[in-house]
Amino acid sequence: MHRKVPSTAALSAFESAARHQSFTKAADELAVTQSAICRQIGGLEDFLGLKLFRRTRRGVVLTEAGLAYSLKVGAHLNEIERDTLDLMATGGQGATLELAVVPTFATKWLLPRIPSFTVEHPDITINMTARTGPFLFDDTVFDAAIHAGTTAWAGTEVQFFMHETLIAVSSPKLIAPRTALRRSDWGRYPLLQQRTRPYAWRDWFASQGMEVKGEMSGPRLELFSMLAEAAASCMGIALIPRLLIEDELRRGVLTQVCSYEYQSDRSYYLIYPESKVHNRGLAAFREWIGAQAQPCNTQVKHLASIVEAEPLAAGKSPRRSP
Repeated sequence: MHRKVPSTAALSAFESAARHQSFTKAADELAVTQSAICRQIGGLEDFLGLKLFRRTRRGVVLTEAGLAYSLKVGAHLNEIERDTLDLMATGGQGATLELAVVPTFATKWLLPRIPSFTVEHPDITINMTARTGPFLFDDTVFDAAIHAGTTAWAGTEVQFFMHETLIAVSSPKLIAPRTALRRSDWGRYPLLQQRTRPYAWRDWFASQGMEVKGEMSGPRLELFSMLAEAAASCMGIALIPRLLIEDELRRGVLTQVCSYEYQSDRSYYLIYPESKVHNRGLAAFREWIGAQAQPCNTQVKHLASIVEAEPLAAGKSPRRSP
């Protein structure tokens, strides 16, 4: 069967020109002449029967069809390059898992544990890329994603592997360890905000039957790693998942400002397309990460039982998120 597929040279020339919006820059990148780029793209337009660029006095501009095609071609070329590098690296032996993961979780929890996966599965390589929100797998090279959230993604399989427990922390230089904060004390300190969770402090206080003025004010930061650094720098009190700051707590860089721990409405999930269910690297990773998360989930259940059994000093039972 004869495939209706343009040459890789033409696709590479088009992808580079589309990305740079310039035939000249594409020629420089690919180490060919500008006329060679023009010929490749002209031949591709003839093959497709439509224009991919509009020529203007200032250069070239993608047409609407050209823009849509460039996004797909770029993704496919990236995937071909990825597969080629993987094959060269493994010599055809072993497997590779392309994983998208929320950045702070990757650096603080996942990466320190990866050596144990490598020991168990020396023939499987895990490549990681930071992603903070949902995406379409068809538009990427990813085999799976680790997502902290509350909802599933359409057309995917979802595996829960860990709950999330939030604790309030600060630098011991700002609030001395073992200081008993009274309800009236909270308003004296800046409450550091996580940009994607604007109601985190409100929910945390509400779960204890408390109302604190200014619960949504304070510096807003995008990543939990930023919150941890800001708290360690005495900028205020931060509400952070315990699992992301275990090292800082051990070293005394951060300390809990109260003993209350709150199971949030978010959990960590491994998400992957239905087409990847039988992927060997993914199957091994699914089993491994479930086992790695088990101690954390056991700790969360233990803390939950304590919270339910011990009412707060104010005489109100705390509300935990489902």
